[in-house]
Amino acid sequence: MSPIPAFTALGNGPTVLLLHGIGGGHLAFAPQVETLAAVGYRAVAWDMPGYGHSAPIEPYTFKGLAQRCIDLIDALQCPEVVLVGHSMGGMVAQEVVARHPQRVSRLVLCGTSAAFARHGSGRSADDWARQFVAERTAPLDAGQGMQGMAQRLVPRMVGPGALPEGLRLAEHCMAGVPEATYRRALDCLTGFDRQAALAAIRVPTLLVAGEFDRVAPPALMRHMADQIPGSRYVELPGIGHLMNLEAPEAFDGQLLAFLGETAGRSALH
Repeated sequence: MSPIPAFTALGNGPTVLLLHGIGGGHLAFAPQVETLAAVGYRAVAWDMPGYGHSAPIEPYTFKGLAQRCIDLIDALQCPEVVLVGHSMGGMVAQEVVARHPQRVSRLVLCGTSAAFARHGSGRSADDWARQFVAERTAPLDAGQGMQGMAQRLVPRMVGPGALPEGLRLAEHCMAGVPEATYRRALDCLTGFDRQAALAAIRVPTLLVAGEFDRVAPPALMRHMADQIPGSRYVELPGIGHLMNLEAPEAFDGQLLAFLGETAGRSALH
């Protein structure tokens, strides 16, 4: 049997499983773990395979990542969970709900997309993908390591309203990602496409965008919301891609409101 991914858990109540992005780790959801636990949820934040103390997987694919997520849900002894995914974690969440819809009661997608390089900028998907990968590997190729990557990239990913403490935590998380894992995750990202599965999502779904997010722009996330039956779309003003760390109070407010209003509704009919 494969090892269960490492995770942190706090609180008691319905389980909310938080899936971080490519530059994250379980600490990337630290504010949300505290908030959720304080109001009656069991908040669980994983380290994606290859991150933190989680064993890597081979091959590194969304199918494999989704299976590890299901393995963790099984280990937590949950018939179903609220799944919250940011960026690449939002893609893993889409993969999980596509393959195992009965295990997800509610879905929250933050700063993510249904297909890599669907960005709404007007450039071709291939051009955008090449620039995305090049921008994220250049510091590594230049020998600056993940610490140099974090210092260069995080300030470019946020909006003018970002909380300085949130940026520091984001840089800390990214600096701690193993370089080999980061490169494999980048390769994995480029093949993601679950656009055709959006219309089949039948659980209450919240999509959260940042006004200044250039990775998953608001127009892209609004389009996603249009494809998911009965979903809700919210946009955080002054905020970029790292919304839950840039504006934790605003983000948590939207998350808790959604969870409160959809309590007991695990499926749309």
